[in-house]
Amino acid sequence: MKVQYRNLNADEINRELFKNFIRHQNVTKCWRREKGTWIIKDAPFIDDWTEEDYQVLVTCLRNTVQTGGFVYAAFYGGCLKGFVSVEFALFGGEQRYLDLSSIHVSEDMRGKGIGKALFFAAKEWAKKNGAGKLYISSHSAVESQAFYKAMGCVEAQVYNQKHAEAEPCDCQLECKL
Repeated sequence: MKVQYRNLNADEINRELFKNFIRHQNVTKCWRREKGTWIIKDAPFIDDWTEEDYQVLVTCLRNTVQTGGFVYAAFYGGCLKGFVSVEFALFGGEQRYLDLSSIHVSEDMRGKGIGKALFFAAKEWAKKNGAGKLYISSHSAVESQAFYKAMGCVEAQVYNQKHAEAEPCDCQLECKL
């Protein structure tokens, strides 16, 4: 069986779409900025979505599609196994950022190239829509940051204060298109 990729439309984005999606991530170490330097610290916790988190996600992804953004998904055996979203509004002045608002791969399908395929699709869409760079407010888990580094991302030149204030432990990244 092969992974199939396609755009999602607002009407199909509902809680049922995520019934076979496993968000679970066992985090042990995270990047933290201390005195201007990035260091790895022990920060163990389990990241999993609650029912309320899924409802917020559904609302946000629908809004992304309805406002002209990009929501692209990976399916395996007819089940959602990964998705990425990019918001439509440019920001950051000459940086010409578009916000990669989410990228997730189901725990049972990680390490199979799905995240990479989704990320490249997001970059292609952003470039076609006038961006110079993707802006990513990413989880600081060592594994998450290793993925973005492998994709060529670096610390953002201009921080989006909305993201930096909302999630102070997240890493603010950018990736040239």
